[in-house]
Amino acid sequence: MAPKYFTSLRPHLPLLVLLLETAFILVFFFFASYDAKNPPDLHLYPEFQDVHVMVFLGFGFLGTFLARYGFSSSGFNVLVAAMTAQWAVLMNGFLFAFGNRTIVVNLRSLLTANLCAVSAFVSMGVVLGKTSPIQLLLMALLEVSGFILNQWILLRFLEVDLTESIRQLHVFGTYFGVMFSWATYRPGLEPRHEKEKSDTKMDLFSMIGTLFLWMFWPSFNSVLIEDTAQKISAVYSTYFSLAASTVAAFGLSVLTSKKGKINMVHVHNATVAGGVAVGTAVTVIQAPWVAMTIGVIAGLTSTLGLQYIKPRMASLFQVHDTCGVQYVHGIPGILGVFANITIQLATNWTSFILTAKEAVFQLTALSVTAALSLILGLGTGYLLKWNFWKAPHDKKCFDDQAYWKFPHLAMKL
Repeated sequence: MAPKYFTSLRPHLPLLVLLLETAFILVFFFFASYDAKNPPDLHLYPEFQDVHVMVFLGFGFLGTFLARYGFSSSGFNVLVAAMTAQWAVLMNGFLFAFGNRTIVVNLRSLLTANLCAVSAFVSMGVVLGKTSPIQLLLMALLEVSGFILNQWILLRFLEVDLTESIRQLHVFGTYFGVMFSWATYRPGLEPRHEKEKSDTKMDLFSMIGTLFLWMFWPSFNSVLIEDTAQKISAVYSTYFSLAASTVAAFGLSVLTSKKGKINMVHVHNATVAGGVAVGTAVTVIQAPWVAMTIGVIAGLTSTLGLQYIKPRMASLFQVHDTCGVQYVHGIPGILGVFANITIQLATNWTSFILTAKEAVFQLTALSVTAALSLILGLGTGYLLKWNFWKAPHDKKCFDDQAYWKFPHLAMKL
């Protein structure tokens, strides 16, 4: 006899992924080729690998904190990364580099595609455990499409450089995911699902993801910067900001605990908030203390949000954020924009009018990004809310058994 809430992926997932991959192959066949004319950017390969490690290991392991969702957190991350990276190469190629009706594939295009895919992983953190792999894959593809469209809008109408616009991925991914979660809200998962919990082993796996992200975040923030002086400054600033946010997270975690103990959730997330917050400002930071100050503020803000706001978001606003993404990526990402503006105003006060105009442009870019992410996230949520997309039953949320084979639990169906 089949389990009461048995869900087979056979009728839908193979057809979807194989059709998509076939479509990708055909588009690459007609429109894409390797870059054979220019010297290869081999100097980018180490940084490309750093970002690759963050995408597949960092974000993959970070989401494995759920006791019964480790297969899905890491496994679906690989599937989504593989699909969205290919899609991002095509989208970026058609919109930004379609010279001679050909998409030129090189290390920079692959690197940019991986960075665009990260925005989808941010959104995934909001809905982790509550969606089917079909919903997750389609959400990621639509989210990456929206993020690249946002880059095109910022470039076309505000003349924001692509390197600068791609740093908006934290804000875009967060609020796309938040609105998706609001549109697909399920009261049956509240006040807290019985399977939405962690254990010692899974917390340890999640900590591995945090460590990978922590170690490679300096590369993540500096990889697209071409000026050598600014690039090494970005590495320094990211490192100091990460270190400061880590110290702040540990300290405040103890203070917010009634028993005076460290909360592993804070360590998993708030320790990397400094890397997010400093990302937008790395090109204007000229001293370690500035990066450290940003890191401390990000660590404190993230810890407070995870401790006090995240548990109340579902009951107050019907937004269930599984990983607390809003306090790790969203708010620190916005903080980074204001840090950038503040530093520029402080260092260029003699040309205040010009600097103020630049600040207005940055705030406009942030507003456009936030607005577009909210609208597209809401639309995607309503689109993928239909039963046709085979969302897991409430009883099977946060549970690998809904989609993965467990030999020791096998039964004849």
